Parts: sequence; structure tokens; C-alpha cells
Amino acid sequence: MVRNTAREIAIHLSYELNFTDKPAEELLDQRLTAEAFAGLAEEDDLYREAPNAKQAAYIRRLVRGVREHGAELDGYIEKYAKGWKFSRIPMVASAVMRVAMYEVMYMPDIPNAAAINEAVEIAKKYEMPETVKFINGILGSFSRQELSE
Repeated sequence: MVRNTAREIAIHLSYELNFTDKPAEELLDQRLTAEAFAGLAEEDDLYREAPNAKQAAYIRRLVRGVREHGAELDGYIEKYAKGWKFSRIPMVASAVMRVAMYEVMYMPDIPNAAAINEAVEIAKKYEMPETVKFINGILGSFSRQELSE
């Protein structure tokens, strides 16, 4: 499994956080097992290979970070989503942006451009082209404004 696959799985799990009251750690413990991956492998190739320890740690760090910093990340999304109320933004799009913003802000070992480019590429799999442009615009504005201050 490569990092962009692990990132995409983290986006799936961050999205799933919207629909559960479970603590992030409990969700991660349930989803990051060989059995869980085997059950999903027929539906999505993304799950054909369970993560190794390093990949699982990366996924856990992203999902925990999105949960812990959710309000802050959503504030940035709202700040740069000019003319949009946060409630109108598709939940997959917000999950993609939360993960990318968390990487940019809290994972200095990940190049900012890589986090943003990968987020946009992942978004292309799940969102309409207009929404992908919207995500790219928000992440670009966020990166230029917040990282230059």
C-alpha cells in the first residue's frame, strides 16, 4: 500500500466519523484490521491490501487529527469557501479538505504541495469537476494565506 492509498483510506474514515458517535480510536480499531479489509475488498480495490504497521500509524494519525482539530479545520474551510455555507459543502469534499489541511498544518514531514495535490486527485474519484475545482481553490487559498502568515 502506498501513501496515497493510506491517505484515501483516512479520508474514508474521516468521512465515516460524521455518521458515528464512536470515538475515533474505536472506529480505527474496528476498521484497520485484516478482516475488515477482506470484507471490503470485493467492493473497493482500495481495501485489497491491509495496511502494515507504518501505514496504519499514518492513517490513525490523520483520522485522530481530523477528529481532534475538526472545528479548527472546518473554520478554515468556511473562511475560504467564499459564498458557501459550510452546511452546503458535500461531506466527502469536507473530509478531503480536512485531511489535507491537517497534513499541511500538523505534519511537517509531508510536503504541502503533495498533501494538496493528492487531495485533489482523490477528490476527482468522488466528486464532480466543479466540486474538485472548489476543493482545489479552497486548499490553494488556505495554503497561500495561512502558511505565509
